[in-house]
Order: sequence, then structure tokens, then C-alpha cells
Amino acid sequence: MSVTFVRAGMLPEREPPASSVGVLGWARANLFSGWVNTVLTLLSFAFIVWLLSGILPWLASPTWPSSSLTECRETLAELGREGHYAGACWGVIRERWLQLTFGFYPSELYWRPILAFVLLLFAVAPVLFPKTPRRMLILSAAYPFLMPWLLWGGSIWAPIMIAVGLAAAVAAFSRASDLAGGLWGAVAGLLVFFAWFFDPVGWVLSAFDWVAGGGAAAAWSGVGILPLNGSLVGALSGVADIGLRPIASREFGGFMLAVTIGVVAIGCSLPLGVVLALGRRSDLFIVKTICVMFIEFIRGVPLITLLFVASTLLNIFLPPGTEFDIIVRVMIMVTLFASAYMAEVIRGGLAALDRGQYEAADALGLDYWKAQRLIIMPQALKISIPGIVSTFIGVFKDTTLVSIIGLLDPLGLSNSIRADTAWNGVFWELYGFAALVFFIFCFSMSRYSMWLERQLQTDHR
Repeated sequence: MSVTFVRAGMLPEREPPASSVGVLGWARANLFSGWVNTVLTLLSFAFIVWLLSGILPWLASPTWPSSSLTECRETLAELGREGHYAGACWGVIRERWLQLTFGFYPSELYWRPILAFVLLLFAVAPVLFPKTPRRMLILSAAYPFLMPWLLWGGSIWAPIMIAVGLAAAVAAFSRASDLAGGLWGAVAGLLVFFAWFFDPVGWVLSAFDWVAGGGAAAAWSGVGILPLNGSLVGALSGVADIGLRPIASREFGGFMLAVTIGVVAIGCSLPLGVVLALGRRSDLFIVKTICVMFIEFIRGVPLITLLFVASTLLNIFLPPGTEFDIIVRVMIMVTLFASAYMAEVIRGGLAALDRGQYEAADALGLDYWKAQRLIIMPQALKISIPGIVSTFIGVFKDTTLVSIIGLLDPLGLSNSIRADTAWNGVFWELYGFAALVFFIFCFSMSRYSMWLERQLQTDHR
């Protein structure tokens, strides 16, 4: 006769084995899960230990107070550390970090680029973080006019007149769009923009003077309406001379130059990329052809070639006597280069959208521009966030190429610093410092993109 025992209650839960949870469990599952993984893990640990044993003593070099490479080596020799790679010479960073940051910008005016950078953080905050007070958007709108004035100086009336011209172009676009449609609004806005900023009549008269001689262009410039030709700015400055000390572009350099070019290229390439992406998908043959030709040409030419064009050839296509700042030319070329790649990234996001989204916009009775602004483009930009940020990071790193055309970015300044006999022979310290700063900027952009993707996630997986 067999007796069956039936449990009257559940046994209490027991803790899992210590070898399967926590750090030990993770290491057992990921590092020592088999003899092959165990061997590879031990070899990797040995390589890391060997690498750190050589790098850490070099980094922990007591040469911060040194004022030359010779003094650095003497300090290391006193500690019994001989050889070229006995330790880093950090004295060059202590002595030249301001030059690496600001280039040859006057030291008494460092407050201007510092203020411009601080204002940049506050200006982008309401754009990047939704919970920021919306009132800060006023600073975001004013910053594109404040930044060049702070960095380059000059009369305060120049950025004010430029802002007035842009406001007039936007007003013309809005009014013409209400009366005749979005296409005519764009035409009206462009006409006002060119009439205010580029003074086509003055250019025609300048070309006429160049061909036939005469004073037509001089007469026009005396009564012109373009703020860039100095007529209005000069008149207003005569009434109230308010401004900052002008700084020439040749005094720009270091990380200030890299950040300036990078911020302008990043800020302008995104809207240009959106326009190019929409133009490439347009049903209008001429618009589509122009956008395709521009994108394919820019993507098929190296950036360094475009920088050489900006440095040497761009002035040839401008009216005689026109002075076009080299940094502005570089900004334009880098922006155009980034916008072509941005257009393809955004076009991929547009192609990834389901056809039903377009049909839903049509069912709601939205016109093309409202459908793009309210339904299509927000979803396409959300899909394209990784590609957009990757393009931004690439653009920011590509600013180091300007050293090839004579602008002293951090790498260009490194060569200038090594030309000093006191630091002739210093390499890794300067390049390592530049790499660290670039890494901080690029890593911050990468982390922000990951945070933004989590904030916009709607599938709740």
C-alpha cells in the first residue's frame, strides 16, 4: 500500500544562487560562459593591463609647471624617467590653452566669445528641451544677430538692419501666401530678401562700371538700401554711434573658430536640408532637377575642394571690389556641404513613412505646406534623428579641415605652437587635448540624440 503526500502550502521563495546574479552572474554569462570566451577574456584583460601600464605613467607626468620641453625632460630625468616617451609635457597646455581656445583674439576681449558661447547655451535650450520656458525663444530668435556682432564687433545697427530685412521678407512671404498661395509667398519673400541684402541693382551697376567705366555704382551705393553696403548703417551710426571694437577674421582661431563654424553650419544645414529633401521629392520637374543636381554635385565633391573654392575662387564670381570675409565663405561652403547630406538623411525619413500618413493629411483637407509642417515632417525628422546627429557630428569634426586653407583651428594652432623653439617636439599633448575637447562636444551630441529618441518614443515597448 502506497501513501501519497500532498503539500498543504507553498514553500517560501529562495534567493537565486550568488553565481547567477549581480556582477558575478553577468561576468559568468558574458565573459566566462565557455573555455573560448574565458581565454579571450583573459587575453583581453592582459592587453588592457599592458596598455594602461604604459599610458597611465605617461599621463601622470608632473610637468604641469614646466615652461618648455627641455624643462619637462629635466623634471622627468630627476625622477629617473628617461626617454622621449617618459612622460607627457603638460606645461604646453598650461601655457597655451588660452591660445588653443581663442586663437589670436585680443585677451582683453575674451569676454565677448565667452558671452557668445553662454548665450548660445541659453538660445538652444528652448529648442532642444521642451520644458524650457517658451519666453526664451526670444533669445533664440535674436541670437543669430547677436553672435556675429559679439565676435566680429562693429556697429550695432548692422545686425539690427539685417533683422529688419529678414522680418520684411517673412512678412512679404506671409502676406503673399495668404493672398495667392505658398509658391507666390516664397517668390515674394525671396524678392524682398535679395532686394534688401544683395542689392541686385547695385550689382548690375557695378558690373556696368566694370565694363564701361563711370560712377553709376558709386551713385547707387550712396543712396542704396542695402545694410551690407554701409549706407543705412553709416547714417544711423552718425546719429548714434553704438558698437564694439571690430575684430579681423585673421585673429580668430582655436576652438572658438571651430565652434563658430560648426554652430553656423549645423544651424543652417538642417532647414536647408529639409527644403532640398522636399524639393527632391517634388513633382515639379525644374525644382526636382535643381535639387538633385545640387545634392549629387555636393556629395560627389570632397569638402576640401569646396574649401579651396571658398578660399581662392569665390571672389571671382562676385562684383569687382567686393570683399567677402574668408570665414563667412567657409561657413557658406560647409553649410552647403552639410545640407546636401542632411537632405538625403531626411529624404530617407520621408521615404520610411507609410503612405497612409499622406492620405490622412489629404483627408483632413490640409494643403501641402500644412501637411508637411503638422503631420509629415515631424514624423520624418523623428525617424531621421540618428542620421541627423551623425551628420552634425561629422560636420563639427570636419571643421578641422580649415587649417589647410590657412585658418588656425586647434590643429593649425598646434603647428604654430610647435614652431616655437620652447615647444618644438611636442605632439601628443596638443593632439590629445584637441581630441578630448572634440570628444566632449561630439559625445554630448550623441547622448542628447539618444535622450531625444527616448522622449519621442511612442510604441511603449
